[in-house]
Amino acid sequence: MDEFDSAEDGDLVAQPPKIDVPEDVQAAVRTLIRWAGDDPCREGLLDTPLRVARAWKEYAKGYEEDPSHHLSRTFEEVGGYDEIVLLKDIPFQSHCEHHLAPIIGKASIAYLPGERVVGISKLARVLHGFARRLQVQERLTAQVADCVWENLNPEGVAVVVEASHACMTARGVNTPGVLMTTSRMMGVFRTDERSRREVLALMGY
Repeated sequence: MDEFDSAEDGDLVAQPPKIDVPEDVQAAVRTLIRWAGDDPCREGLLDTPLRVARAWKEYAKGYEEDPSHHLSRTFEEVGGYDEIVLLKDIPFQSHCEHHLAPIIGKASIAYLPGERVVGISKLARVLHGFARRLQVQERLTAQVADCVWENLNPEGVAVVVEASHACMTARGVNTPGVLMTTSRMMGVFRTDERSRREVLALMGY
């Protein structure tokens, strides 16, 4: 089965088409392997350049989308609901733009609706759209918050991101178990102390 894989329930799940990888990209991976001290021609590494290139195309697929598109369909019929909407502890993976090392973490995204709400899965898609690029955590946090703010016109937006950075845990200072926390507060969550405390408490901070 080239185009389909079997799911656990027996259904067939369509797989994305194989990505054609230019030879110069594969050659670059071979060069890195050789420079690191191994032989890219040995059996275990023969297919590694192709695999690495295809993996990186997936890691960076956020460049192929506009995250704001996920917020284009909104709803006004919410039964008069006018309190905080929160999607908590959304897992994500990204890569540090300084060392291309993994950033693995979670984010909580909240907003206080104005006249419109959006399907909650769209908040996760916005996060992933920005995370699947070369990033720094501070910019990722700001991009997610700004995207929600600009496209939903809410009364407030709050984004908190916690992540572990392999550029710190697996190299350099070699300090595993350390989490970096960043936040961005906009609207009432920035100007009103009570609202800020409320949303942070809901997030678990």
